[in-house]
Amino acid sequence: MKIAILSDLHLGYERFAEDAYKQAEEALMSAVELADAVLIPGDIFDTRNPDVEVLSQGFTLFRNASNGKKWSAKVIEYSGRKRIYTSIPIIAISGTHERKSKDADNAVDLLGLAGLLVNASEAKVTIDNGGERVVVWAFGGVAEEKVKDTIKELAPKPEQGAFNVFMFHQSIYELLPFDDRFIRYDELPDGFDLYVNGHIHSNVEHKVHGKPFLIPGSTVLTQLKEGEQGSKGFYIFDTAENAYTFMEIKSRRFKIMKIDVDGKDGKEILRHAESEIERMCGEGISAPIIRIMLIGKKTAGASSGINIQLHEMASRYKDRAMIEIDNGRLNGEEMKMHAEALRQELLENSSVKDLGMALFVEKLKQKGYSLDISPTELFDMLSHDGKEKAVPKVFEALFEQQ
Repeated sequence: MKIAILSDLHLGYERFAEDAYKQAEEALMSAVELADAVLIPGDIFDTRNPDVEVLSQGFTLFRNASNGKKWSAKVIEYSGRKRIYTSIPIIAISGTHERKSKDADNAVDLLGLAGLLVNASEAKVTIDNGGERVVVWAFGGVAEEKVKDTIKELAPKPEQGAFNVFMFHQSIYELLPFDDRFIRYDELPDGFDLYVNGHIHSNVEHKVHGKPFLIPGSTVLTQLKEGEQGSKGFYIFDTAENAYTFMEIKSRRFKIMKIDVDGKDGKEILRHAESEIERMCGEGISAPIIRIMLIGKKTAGASSGINIQLHEMASRYKDRAMIEIDNGRLNGEEMKMHAEALRQELLENSSVKDLGMALFVEKLKQKGYSLDISPTELFDMLSHDGKEKAVPKVFEALFEQQ
């Protein structure tokens, strides 16, 4: 059986809303054409309460995908908290962007209720294709401190005679080593043939318990970090060959252009930058994003002149590229620059939300926080709801425990 794996479509992402839809459409329709079944490990939508226009995009996208093919593979068994309304093997889970309280419906639930996909959040799904069976155990994005308990409650067990997949949507400590709550590779359940994860926006290929571990990355550019400079796309996994291929889609390009200003005059720096910008303007589907990062120990006067010239150049390209000038690494002490480089390397795949939540949880620990409502749930209330809604909800949750 051929299984397509795509993730983090982020429909409705405000900065590149058109990109999000077009690239999700290309990825999903190509995946449906090439594969017998499709796995989507979370974050189909960018927010937990997408507006009507974004919901309409999701319904249109999955209606076209589910109805546009005569499927030979079928979902023949489902065991989970939800009901399913289709046998079409498009299997999805909710992600951290869609996460609500356990009993509240989210946007992925709506797609499932419409029969456009199978919502496998905290479920086991069996797919059959001419006698070949693929069993998918999955759970959607949960608070980091609840991951191990969720796995324990799900109790996933590989089945003999089937190809077994474990799918989830969480941070991994080895990839984001700044929060001890993140699950580690060796803590994932053993015995599966394939491990599939979402959440991280660059594609990752690794081994877990000796078996392939794949993160396809997002289909749209969002975080503008080092890890998002690569291609966007999805995986095709062939169970017969036990092999996979990354399928690239057309997408907006992003590049961090690091220029060491030491020993170079302004003209040389500008020539190098302009040559690279011209090359990138000929690639992708939309104007590329280019972050020009100046590094080195130029004097304040010299760096100021270069900075002005680069901003003038960026202005000339405003209709063809989105150019940002980052001179924050000029004139720093060598040790400080080294520390910053190390910090950037460790955090390149992390989102602002991940970092904010880690800091929030750490501060609560320092204050001796011990209430039953988890720090992550508290953070979600405060960060996703408006002040008028968040404060009463927080007080209600806290006083219920008195």
